[in-house]
Amino acid sequence: MTQINIEETRAVAKEKAKQLPEPKGYRILCMVPNVEDQFFGGIYKPESTVRVEEQTTLVLFVVKIGPEAYKDEKRFPSGPWCKEGDFVVVRAYSGTRLMIHGREFRLINDDTVEAVVENPIGITRAG
Repeated sequence: MTQINIEETRAVAKEKAKQLPEPKGYRILCMVPNVEDQFFGGIYKPESTVRVEEQTTLVLFVVKIGPEAYKDEKRFPSGPWCKEGDFVVVRAYSGTRLMIHGREFRLINDDTVEAVVENPIGITRAG
């Protein structure tokens, strides 16, 4: 089961946001949340397991939103689906993967967001 350290994710994102690329058009820059390196019982996960959990995560942290995101009123009549600072649910492997300062980020399209969650802990991909 994937565990996400919410506060660490927010702190890292805020610190790194000034150094990150600006998403263009309708793109959203998201950070892959920190994945815990231990199972619930305290046993350490192999690094390969942590990497797979990061790559297949369904939850991303919204860092920056492009200037054209959610501007199409026909497609988004109720307004933006998310905002900076939200945890969003997307399909596994969504977006363009980037490594920036050793952290994985994704550029996703505005319509890739499927849900916003207050607390992403415990959300995992069904097997």
